[in-house]
Amino acid sequence: MGWMTWYEALWKPSWTPAPATIGLIWQILYPIIVLTFGFVFVQAGRGRLAKFIVAPFIINLIANLLFTPIQFGMRNLPLAAVDIVIVWLTILWSMKAIWPHCRWIAVAQTPYLLWVSIATVLQLSITWMNCEGARM
Repeated sequence: MGWMTWYEALWKPSWTPAPATIGLIWQILYPIIVLTFGFVFVQAGRGRLAKFIVAPFIINLIANLLFTPIQFGMRNLPLAAVDIVIVWLTILWSMKAIWPHCRWIAVAQTPYLLWVSIATVLQLSITWMNCEGARM
């Protein structure tokens, strides 16, 4: 069974966005992420930002990149739920860490935080709805 067939067969909340909508939202967010994270990494490389400020951005990037292989490759809903919570927490952490140094970066992360907040609730809902015994 392909990943799309597998995903379509999962129980999901009635408010689940269509896959095309999810894709469109990420197409809007990824340029913002690339611009802001790139700026942070360049500033850190030039010694203008301490490593502890960059750490949440690195962890977030790794967790974000791991989500799709975990969710659709491994088809591991509980691990994907943990991963998306890490993404959400590291967005908050990165916004707090960068705020005193470069406020526009923190503000620019707001759409990312809002979408990942929705995605986190969605993932937790899908995980719960598809766990053993949830369909009784």
